[in-house]
Amino acid sequence: MALKKFRVVFSPTAQKQIEGLETEDALQVVRDIKGYLETAPFPFGKPRIKKLIGFDLPLYRLRSGDFRAYYRIVAQEVVILVVTHKKESDKILKKLR
Repeated sequence: MALKKFRVVFSPTAQKQIEGLETEDALQVVRDIKGYLETAPFPFGKPRIKKLIGFDLPLYRLRSGDFRAYYRIVAQEVVILVVTHKKESDKILKKLR
């Protein structure tokens, strides 16, 4: 079993957003977040993960079906800031700038 290098932490906003999703969508998003981000939250060779440009602090995006999880990496923690439907992404990104 691989060692977990990063601890995933959900902001209160992200927690509420996940709780507001349909059960199946919520399970898929959480499964992807834990599966991808606990071991390798950086975008090397992973098309689902992207480092976004134009932010003072590095901001990353994980694609999970029709949903997007936006996060920052702080020390050994992956902080999930927002989970949103892809249609709402532009609006959310303007708030995170």
